[in-house]
Order: sequence, then C-alpha cells, then structure tokens
Amino acid sequence: MAQNGCEHSERVLTMDTMNPNVKRVEYAVRGPIVQRAVQIERELNMGIKKPFTEVIKANIGDCHAMGQKPITFFRQVLALCSYPDLLEDSKFPEDAKSRARRILQACGGGSLGAYSISQGIEMIRQDVARYIERRDGGITCDPDNIYLSTGASDGIVTMLKLLVSGEGVSRTGVMISIPQYPLYSAALADLGAVQISYYLDEDNCWSLDINELRRALQEAKKHCSPQALCIINPGNPTGQVQSRQCIEDVIRFAAAEKLFLMADEVYQDNVYAEGSKFHSFKKVLFEMGPEYSEKVELASFHSTSKCYMGECGFRGGYMEVINLDPEVKFQLTKLVSVRLCPPVPGQALLDVVVNPPQPDEPSYDTFIKERTDTLATLAEKASMTQEILNQVPGIKCNPVQGAMYTFPRIHLPQKAILEAKEKGQAPDMFYCMKLLEEKGICLVPGSGFGQRDGTYHFRMTILPPVEKLKIVLAKIKEFHQHFVEQYS
Repeated sequence: MAQNGCEHSERVLTMDTMNPNVKRVEYAVRGPIVQRAVQIERELNMGIKKPFTEVIKANIGDCHAMGQKPITFFRQVLALCSYPDLLEDSKFPEDAKSRARRILQACGGGSLGAYSISQGIEMIRQDVARYIERRDGGITCDPDNIYLSTGASDGIVTMLKLLVSGEGVSRTGVMISIPQYPLYSAALADLGAVQISYYLDEDNCWSLDINELRRALQEAKKHCSPQALCIINPGNPTGQVQSRQCIEDVIRFAAAEKLFLMADEVYQDNVYAEGSKFHSFKKVLFEMGPEYSEKVELASFHSTSKCYMGECGFRGGYMEVINLDPEVKFQLTKLVSVRLCPPVPGQALLDVVVNPPQPDEPSYDTFIKERTDTLATLAEKASMTQEILNQVPGIKCNPVQGAMYTFPRIHLPQKAILEAKEKGQAPDMFYCMKLLEEKGICLVPGSGFGQRDGTYHFRMTILPPVEKLKIVLAKIKEFHQHFVEQYS
C-alpha cells in the first residue's frame, strides 16, 4: 500500500502518464549540486563534522543572500506602502512618503494587497516608459507597450509561449547562446520547442559572431522553423558586454532572416570593464532608422532582481514589445490575464527603481552613495575574481566585463574525466561535487549552461562580500591544484 492508502497501480499521474516535456526540463542553477549543498548544511547543523564550517553558495545571483545591502530609499517606500500607518512617522523622509502615497493611490482600495490590472498598474507602466525614454536619449516609449511581469523570467516565458507553434519540421525553433542561462533551455523543453544553439567565442571574450549565427540557423532550417533569436546582454553566465557594432549586426541579421528578437537586458547597470558600455537593443534599433525600427519585432526585458538593486525576492520586472502585430498583442494581453497580475509589491518596487530620488529631494545623496558603492564593489570583485583565477594553472578566466558571474574554463586530467563518466556524471559536475564535499563551495558546472564538446567550465557569482570572496577563490585554487595532482 502506498502513501495515503493509494496503490501505485491505481494512480492517474505517473512517470508514464505525466507531461513528457516536463521530464526534459533541466535547471542547473538549482540542480543536484545545490540540493546536495542544502543537505550538507543540514548535516553541519546536526553537528556532523566536515572539513569546513559553512557552505558558501556562489551558484546563483541572489544578491541579498550573499550580503549585498538593500537600497534604503526603496525599502522605506515599500515599508510605507505595506503599512500606511507609517506615513505619520517622522523618521521617514518626505520624498519616500510622497512616492508611497502616489503608489497607493494607484492601487485598488489604496492597498498593495489588491489585484492590479493584468498588464500592471497604469501609473507604474507610465513611469517605466519615461525611464526607458531617459535611458535611450528621448526615443519615444508607449506605456501600452509595457507589460509588468513577475521578474524578467515571467515575461520571457510568456513571449516564448506566443512564439511556439507547428509540428515536425514546421515546429518553432528558437536561437539561444551557448553557454546560456538555463531558463531558456528549460522553457523551450517545457513548450516542446526546438532549441537552436549558437556558440559564443570563448577565445574572444565570449563575443557573438554573426557567422556562427548563420551556421546555426542554416543547420536548424533542415529540421525546424526558426522564429526567434534570444540575446543576453550583459551576458549570463559569461559576463561579456556587447559592442554597439555587434548589436547592429544582430539587428541586421534578424531583419534579413525574419527573426523575432528577444533582448534579455537585466544586467544593464552591471558594466565594469574599461571601454565597455551598455547599449539597449531598442535604442540601437531606432537609431538605425525606419528600415529597421519599423520592421524588426523586439521584446526586451528588465528586472529589479539584478543591477545595484538585487531585490530578487520581490519578483518585479517588465518587458517592452516593439512592432508587435496588434492582433497578437491582444492575445498577449489575454495570456497575461490568466495569471491575474504580477505581484503588486514587486510592481511598487519597480516604480521606485525607475523613479528614484531626484537631486532636489532629501534622499538623493544617500541613494547615489549606496548605488555608487554597490556598483563599485561589484567592479572590484569582478577584477579580483578574474585576476586570482588566472593565477591558477589549469584555469583560464576571461575578463568579467559585466553582469555578476564568471565562467572560467578548467583543464581536467583524463583520469578524472574517465572516473566521472564511470559514475555517470559530466566531468565538470564531478569536479564541482568534489569541490562542494571537500571545501564547502557550491558552484554550478558548465555542463548545466552548455559548452563546446571537450571543454569544461564552472559558473560562480562574484556576489559574496570581498573578504568571503577571497576565501572562496583561495579554496578553489587549493582544491584545483590538489585535484589535478590526485588525477594526474
């Protein structure tokens, strides 16, 4: 008799009857190695002895979990919105109170606890539109093209749902970079779409090569119908920042091949390398003139989870759609209405992100200092990570130009590769699991993001505090040297 008195043979939902697409979904960022890390933490709490006293999770871009401090103004406004009685408290600055009152007036019943319209609160979409116009040098943004979302991920999956159709050789294919953020491969597997992999150029700082896009597209046309091209800029997991010329080339390619462009721009404030600069796809598209700006279909995505905010748990975000067929746009609005609305506290947070303190307001100086210090610290850690890892024989780390991660290549001895295969593990999974067991450092193997055959990597965040990051890097260095000696 099975749990709850139900015979296994009587169950309706089994591994044989469940949706087969779900079984194909993989999400390395929260995969087996992370599950083992949680188990080890429990063992440590039970007093079980390990060669370390804590697990340091450098596997995910969870800023505040890694010690990054929230922006004071954002939290003040959210506190006021959540508990409006605080509006009478003299400890809160007047600009925070005025933002909170304005947000609450736009909420049903003056409460964050009320549903909003499915596309998101209109006032907040207007503020997002004005933010985009400022960012892009005055290029017009229509608030009706803005859809607020549950983080950027929600918007990305929603657009993929709209794009996927057909069967067999007419099934939708979607081009994604390799290495890629596993949201894309997981969503495509879930939707039964065809993943079209194009490889970033590791030897050229993970740059995007148009010839590689052409190669991947021509191969894919033999077995599916390519419909969309996804770009992550700045890159995750690879940390590259695309040049304006590269973005122009991508837009021309999409126009020529009639591909829908999806621009994941959630790290747009995270640019560290000298000479690197963030260019939004929308801005470049419109500056290329009507030949492209009136033709290329584009959805771009942003989030409150990254940049200097790091507010992952509030799940705030938006997407902007450009040149979408009006009838398809109606279907998009219908689709988002099924999930009622994005979290309203996340919408409120997004509003203060796109509408921060101004120079004549009391919170401005503190806001600017906190923002500047956070980004400067991230830049320092990006440089330090690259420098220290490149001192380790057998590890090669490209410059971390932007975002929050590094994706170094690791040389693994043949003996280690063979042992990993005997255990049924990818070699870099074997490496990362041993690192976790021996040093308490949780990283994600490169195989979870995709990589060229015969190469091995890991992804780590640069988010731990500087002193803890030094410990992480020192432990990786010590482990790698011992690992190579052990398997040589």
